[in-house]
Order: sequence, then structure tokens, then C-alpha cells
Amino acid sequence: KIAFHSDRDGSYWHIYVMDADGSNQTNISNNSTNNFRPSWSPDGSKIAYQQKAVYVFNIYVMDPDGSNQTNLTNNPSSDSDPSWSPDGSKIAFMSNRDDGNHEIYVMDPDGSNQTRLTNHPSADVDPSWSPDGSKIAFVTTRTGYLEIFVMDADGSNQTNISNNITVDERNSHPSWSPDGSKIAFIFKPLDESFYQIFVMDADGSNQTRLTNDSISKYTISWSPDGSKIAYKTKAGSNTTISNIYVMDPDGSNQTSLTNNPSSDSDPSWSPDGSKIAF
Repeated sequence: KIAFHSDRDGSYWHIYVMDADGSNQTNISNNSTNNFRPSWSPDGSKIAYQQKAVYVFNIYVMDPDGSNQTNLTNNPSSDSDPSWSPDGSKIAFMSNRDDGNHEIYVMDPDGSNQTRLTNHPSADVDPSWSPDGSKIAFVTTRTGYLEIFVMDADGSNQTNISNNITVDERNSHPSWSPDGSKIAFIFKPLDESFYQIFVMDADGSNQTRLTNDSISKYTISWSPDGSKIAYKTKAGSNTTISNIYVMDPDGSNQTSLTNNPSSDSDPSWSPDGSKIAF
């Protein structure tokens, strides 16, 4: 199955699922509010998602057929971007519940044991689990610039691993390799106009530039065996049209998979690496 969100009914954004061939597209959230960002549990038994009520997001979970919709967070602030740990025992998410500033939290899949992992006056966002579930990479502005930090899954040992920022440089979108040895990320170097893909060891060493052209890159996705990286590019100087590319982990063999006058984005590999949804 593939889960996605759509506003095709014209009234609200809903969570849909479909078979991998596109058949049996079914609205499973089917309620009178907006629902976004479905995230499958590792065993496929649950879908976490964020629901918007007026101006506030909260995190819900439901069965793949839409039954048993359960509110996991219920705060007057926003809780968003649920991300399952690899073993399905935790859900990481972002919240501004305590001081109006986005921080990273974790909770059990039933919503219990909601625990704040980061605590800083600057925003901490975009949690990304390591494949073994022992680490969480995230993006923060706590140094005054966009940097990538890594912490243990309990929030300890928060460490700046990008550590390469000067004025106007920025890091974002950390993406772990399947074996956990590398982190690919987006970086806009000083005095350059375009975002490029870099890779580094999980401790921040050996930072290597993979792309180098006049096209910005976004949305990194490793193939399950780690042999390819899919990504989205803007089409030349056009700021609205994007296409899907793949390359080897060393930056070689950059290949365009789509070439359309519309936008293609958000590549996501099938578990066996034979297909890419976008």
C-alpha cells in the first residue's frame, strides 16, 4: 500500500491509501477536518498523521483501513511531523507546547510517556531516526545558523555534526544511509545561490560534496540497499518546476528519471528498491 494526503474532495485534506499499482484509492481519514503527512508504522499496522483543528495541529494514529482513529496529543499548541522509530516503539514529533518554540519530543505509540528531548531557545526541527534507532538527527538554529545535530534517542549527547556554518550558509534535511554510517544533507555554501547535496560520516567527519551545478536540490531519499540516492531538483532557473534524479552515493552517475513541464517531487523508494513513488 501507499498512503498519501489529498484535497481531491474539495473540502478537506484527507489521508488516502492505494495499492502499489494505483488501484483502490480510498479515503481512510474521512472526517470533517484536515489531515496531513501520513507515516506508516514499521510493521504496517498503524498510520500516524497530523490533524489540523482551527490553527492547531495534533497527532493521531489509525489502522490502515481508517478505523480506530485515536488522538495521541491534545494540546492548545501544535504537535506535528510524526516519525516512527525503526522498531515501532516510539514516535518522534515536533511541538511548540512549552514555550512557543519548536522542540523535539518522543512518545509511545499509544501517546503515553510524551518526553521532551531538546530544550533550547532556538528551534529544533526535522527529527530523523538512525536505522538502528539509537540516534536522532535534527536541524537547529541554536548556533545562529541552520546546523545538523545528532543526539541519543533519549535526548542526551546533543552534538553539532555539520559544524561548518558561516554567514549565509545553511544545512537541512538530514537523511541516514541504510547502514547508519553516513548522513546525506542539503547545504547551501557561502556565496553560492543553489542548494547542493553533501554527505558526511555519522559523526560529521569526511564532509563531501556530491552535486555541483546551477540547480538547487531537495528531498533526499536513499535506496534500501544504499546504492543510490534519489532527490528532487529545480529545473534550471525555474523556481516552480522540479524533476526526480538518482545518483550513486559518491555523486557519480547523476541521472534524470523524470523530465516534465510540471513538477515531480518527494521520491520514496519501495522496500525492495525496485520502484520509486513520487
